[in-house]
Amino acid sequence: MFNFKQAFNFVPVIDSETEYSDKQIAIIMAAEKLFAIKGFDGASVRDIAHEADINVAMISYYFGSKEKLMEAVFEMRTIKMRLKVETLLQNTSLPPLQKVYVLIDDYVDKFIHQQEFHKIMIREQMIEKDTLIARLIHQLKKRNLESIKTLIDAGQKCGDFKADIDVVLMMTTLVGTVSQMITSQHFYRSVNQLEYMAEIEFQQHMRKKLSIHLRNMFKKLLTNEN
Repeated sequence: MFNFKQAFNFVPVIDSETEYSDKQIAIIMAAEKLFAIKGFDGASVRDIAHEADINVAMISYYFGSKEKLMEAVFEMRTIKMRLKVETLLQNTSLPPLQKVYVLIDDYVDKFIHQQEFHKIMIREQMIEKDTLIARLIHQLKKRNLESIKTLIDAGQKCGDFKADIDVVLMMTTLVGTVSQMITSQHFYRSVNQLEYMAEIEFQQHMRKKLSIHLRNMFKKLLTNEN
């Protein structure tokens, strides 16, 4: 089983192998929302407590500090994706290209349904400082890249994928495309005259369009098929 604590080289207040309580989840969600709006430095513990409708002391009780709370946000949002990728790598019934398609859909779903966490990632990567969040993001990206390289290597060994694949640029294309679509979704909705769509319907539309676009792109990028 993936050991979150070992991979990130810290000891969180909450054991990552136990489920969060409803109160803990409420605090994490409130923190994520404010970190996305105000940034890590701009969101105070008092702000988070007010958003979660709890006493400030509860944050110290459950998490110990604002830093540990941010670690919990990363834990909650990334561990499921990591486990999905590991399960995908071990799946022997799917050919490599189909695994890439599953990966694409997982990334699209993650970005669409975790837009506040996405905002934290974008905001903090623009700050050129050696901060806790910068280190968490760097470790997350490095670990994900290693897993994707394993998937691509397997496709190359069996002859399904081209030999000259830059995995870093490939992932930059995937994440960048989805990120830009999410960031500019109001513009996309406007130019395509989709204002009539309810939010859930539009998200489903956006997911489908992204999935088809990226699958077509990656098929040409990775394989010799037309």
